Amino acid sequence: MDTRVTMDIDGSPGTAEVVFHEHHDYTGGKIGMWLFLFTELLLFGGMFILYAVYRSKHPQEFHQAAMELNTLLGTINTIVLLTSSLTMALSIALLQRGKKWPSLGFLSLTILCALAFLVNKYLEWSAKIHHGIYPDSQELLNFDKGEVLFFGLYYSMTGLHGLHVLVGGIILSVMAYFIAKKPKSRFHFVPDRLKDLQGSKLILASQEGKELWRGATIDESVDQISIIVKKPATEKYLDRRNIGKLENSGLYWHLVDVIWIFLFPLFYLIT
Repeated sequence: MDTRVTMDIDGSPGTAEVVFHEHHDYTGGKIGMWLFLFTELLLFGGMFILYAVYRSKHPQEFHQAAMELNTLLGTINTIVLLTSSLTMALSIALLQRGKKWPSLGFLSLTILCALAFLVNKYLEWSAKIHHGIYPDSQELLNFDKGEVLFFGLYYSMTGLHGLHVLVGGIILSVMAYFIAKKPKSRFHFVPDRLKDLQGSKLILASQEGKELWRGATIDESVDQISIIVKKPATEKYLDRRNIGKLENSGLYWHLVDVIWIFLFPLFYLIT
């Protein structure tokens, strides 16, 4: 995206032009995010395969161990994450339409859902640890081998997923900051042909044919011209013209939700 400010000089044959170039590689960023998500799928895919192998060898022990989990908390977390996917999609759609504050509101709800998920997971893990069910605990070592494998996979896979939720919440918080922050609007520049402008009676700054600023006569004492224009979104700000980062963050968050959709029945519903 270019912001082009043209200085038309009355009474002078020359025109001084300054271009503020802002580069946004939307397609490249999207491809990069999809490649990253593919590596995440490989990571969790390997763990799902490991789970399938151990479950096929110890089906009864896996069923027995799953009865120790709190299905209610697992269901609540599933509802929370599904809701967060909806609010994330609404946030992106609203920002695409230029509705900044409603978009920020739904994004904040998504962040709150991430926090709620982590709190529920903390409560669930705390209950298990309180009862002595955690890796390498004496209580767990008294269980059958299949049950030990089940809880090892449970802590590894849900713990890794919880880490992704935490990272996702941090990323979305950064996106919320960029949406809420106002862009700067003042530019200062020194024209290369300032010496050619000396003696002009009028300087007119325009953007897309619209007058933005008129200046007084320039003489030898002038060494800088300041033009005020409204700056479009840059890499540091998010609006409908620069929404790629929010969309990529949404893709990451949807992946987190999809992974949980697989984890939930594997650990909580196999009974």
